[in-house]
Amino acid sequence: MNYPLNEKIYTDTPDVEPTRAGFGRGLRLAGEADPNVVGLCADLVESVQMHLFADAFPDRYIEVGIAEQNLVTVASGLARAGKIPFAASYAAFNPGRNWEQIKTTAALNDQPVKVVGAHAGVTVGPDGATHQMFEDIAMMRVMPNMVVVCPGDGIEAEKATQAIAKTPNPTYLRLAREKTPIFSTADSPFEIGKAYVLREGNDVTIMSTGILTPYALKAAAKLEKMGVSAEIVHVPTIKPLDHKTILQSVLKTGRAVTAEDAQAAGGLGGAIAELLGDELPTPLLRIGINDRYGESGAPLEMITFFGLDDEGIATKVKTFVDQKAKYHQGF
Repeated sequence: MNYPLNEKIYTDTPDVEPTRAGFGRGLRLAGEADPNVVGLCADLVESVQMHLFADAFPDRYIEVGIAEQNLVTVASGLARAGKIPFAASYAAFNPGRNWEQIKTTAALNDQPVKVVGAHAGVTVGPDGATHQMFEDIAMMRVMPNMVVVCPGDGIEAEKATQAIAKTPNPTYLRLAREKTPIFSTADSPFEIGKAYVLREGNDVTIMSTGILTPYALKAAAKLEKMGVSAEIVHVPTIKPLDHKTILQSVLKTGRAVTAEDAQAAGGLGGAIAELLGDELPTPLLRIGINDRYGESGAPLEMITFFGLDDEGIATKVKTFVDQKAKYHQGF
């Protein structure tokens, strides 16, 4: 394990930042590195933090207005012309409103359109169920040719944005609205298609993605006091999934848990269930949104309400470990 963690992650006052802020910085840096990078937005330029790019490169920014289907079709045309377009809006609309256009113009033609879904998950808070996009991971990972990336904090979002700008693949980048704990550092690795062991353990593997990874880390510290040794595997790339790292960890611990602020059916939980079903049948607990819509409330209150904070994760994992025996290969 060689993953530097932010020294404040286990404290009561961790450093915090929204992942969308890291995207804004990363896109500006990607624009500096490659003149073919262009930005498109659906009248939410500051909300998705694309204004940093738009201010730096006004001739490479296109405002399409509130027209998300047009957003990605224009982006696909630009990609066909040799550009690297980042098309951004709220995830409720992008891909929520324009999934067909993403499929038929970007993914089907294997064009390097970067679909950016901001304000995904529970931290949209007071905007309520209509804007709390939980289904996006499931929607995008079943689309052929599509890469799905869900960074865990602002630092990783900055790295992920620069990384996907260099690939020829259509990609979905999932971002959150609210400030959440920063667990990584400038020296922490990020590579598309890689998962990372952040904390070693022997009793259960907790695989988390996006903004739930810092809560999973703090849950592991709580579980340690309960006598449960939890291994934390951060999965920022949901497609393609890092089979090797995940299977090695689950084979060691004999129990598996997933954690995400998205629908567990079809999301990371669904992806891990498919992998383990094919390769390593193992007791699996999926923590996330379970076949329901959101609620209106304060952003961080929503994380607690849905049992996705460190206390909620620790409680569910402890019960799971107490009730489920470890899988033993050959059983």
